Amino acid sequence: MKSFLVAAVFLAALGGAAHAEEADDIREAIKAEAETFNARMYAGEPGNKAYACFVRRYDAEHLAHHPKQKVASMKLLISAEMDTEDKQFHNSFRLGFRYRHRSGDFDSSGSCHHAVFTKDGTEIRLGCGVDCEGGGIGVALSKDDKSAIVRLARVRVWQNNKPDDDAELSLVAGADDGIFRLDRTDNKECASLVTDRKELAALRHK
Repeated sequence: MKSFLVAAVFLAALGGAAHAEEADDIREAIKAEAETFNARMYAGEPGNKAYACFVRRYDAEHLAHHPKQKVASMKLLISAEMDTEDKQFHNSFRLGFRYRHRSGDFDSSGSCHHAVFTKDGTEIRLGCGVDCEGGGIGVALSKDDKSAIVRLARVRVWQNNKPDDDAELSLVAGADDGIFRLDRTDNKECASLVTDRKELAALRHK
């Protein structure tokens, strides 16, 4: 009986070690995938701070083929900064757009998790959210890394960079507003999304 108990404890310990090793392998795989994604997003080694800008201005022909699309133009700025504690890059986003039949500039911003796999395993994307249940966006890259694929269901936005309750609205996905393909461009094209002077200077030098 005693030998049986010792064997059971030994097998349990082996099982626990195997699970721990498996968990470590998964964490390392996720970390490696995130590093690969960041290298693609920021066109090489990000350094301590990096930016990627994507823009799309929809022409009359496109809008004619998508009569239910509410958005006329969109800008997306993704940024990464090295965290001094966990030594990993933390991503964030700023989104700016104009409506098709409405005046004014609208924007949103929030933080992004590390790169994650989608449920079907065919795409890697950033999951980005707005604080206080403000919805969010998913950001993937095209195969050639020249475009960002933005997916959303609902995201909180503000008009003319005024994040207050009175100006708060939401961009809600419709028949033609759930997926946007934005083209990579010079970071300076996204300067209008940055309000902090120091960050604006850093962006313009990237």
